[in-house]
Amino acid sequence: MTIKKPLHHYARMSHPATDHPVLLIDADAPLRDLHACLAERLNAVLKYLDLIACTSLRDYAEHDINTVTNIARIMVQDVSDVFRVIEQRGFDILEKQVHSK
Repeated sequence: MTIKKPLHHYARMSHPATDHPVLLIDADAPLRDLHACLAERLNAVLKYLDLIACTSLRDYAEHDINTVTNIARIMVQDVSDVFRVIEQRGFDILEKQVHSK
């Protein structure tokens, strides 16, 4: 039997292409896992942009450059969304500490 977590434990990811988010972040996931997800995407997009920076632009059509830019934007948006969840958890911890004193 699969046990489903209530949706309030999930943070929405940004979806400029649709009005209804289809990807969610488990806001209660261990920080180590959230960080690993963030680091993997950030390292991938940095390597991707390094590769693109080393290519000659005259070899590509305008459509190709738009595609490359969109891929980088999506990856950086994912990083930003996961970072927002980590940041919010940090603020929640600080708020609990302040209120417990």
